[in-house]
Amino acid sequence: NIERTNRTQMTKTEENKKVLLDALERSLGIVTTACRSVKLSRTQFYEWMDNDPKFAAKFKDIKEMQKDFVESELFQTIKDREHPAQGANIRFYLGRIAKDRGYVERQEITGAEGMPTNFQIEIIDSANETKD
Repeated sequence: NIERTNRTQMTKTEENKKVLLDALERSLGIVTTACRSVKLSRTQFYEWMDNDPKFAAKFKDIKEMQKDFVESELFQTIKDREHPAQGANIRFYLGRIAKDRGYVERQEITGAEGMPTNFQIEIIDSANETKD
């Protein structure tokens, strides 16, 4: 009987995950909007993100879809020659969220992908050096 209850509970959890992922897709990855629409808490969402790699991977795909959407809006704005402020807002978003797609104004060095994370900087004050 306990095993049956656990199985039912797991099925309900999996169903809730699917419902939430569908809501996240509809909301283009906006967590609060999706959670409210399916009456699940943001806490529950973050628990699943931390403890379920499959759920986290599906959410990552949704975030990529979000970038695709905004990127397509930028291209449409360029194509339609719309108001520059709209394009600026889109570029602002892409510069923050889609850096991995090249939307950066400056080069950033992070500890990701095998890059060193321990840097040592030495400042040399040439004005205080003694001359021989």
